[in-house]
Amino acid sequence: MNDEVRITYPCDYPIKVVGDVRPDFHEEVYDVVARHDPTMTTDRISQRTSRKGNFISISFMLVAESEQQIESLFIELKQIESVRLVL
Repeated sequence: MNDEVRITYPCDYPIKVVGDVRPDFHEEVYDVVARHDPTMTTDRISQRTSRKGNFISISFMLVAESEQQIESLFIELKQIESVRLVL
């Protein structure tokens, strides 16, 4: 029996990015996500600020075409200085 999880592409794939609250954080993250999923629309994005207002999380419902696309997106998002976590 193979315990490896298989994803069938294309599929909707949720991604959450957590980072420091900065004026340009949302735009930086959105620009990266839009390069990897040109079909991204605002109805597939939600944003929330932490209780103390120190961090912001942005959730995207990506249309994933391949595992390579997801891996490349994660690598590029992690290169943004104010990103603390990508899930």
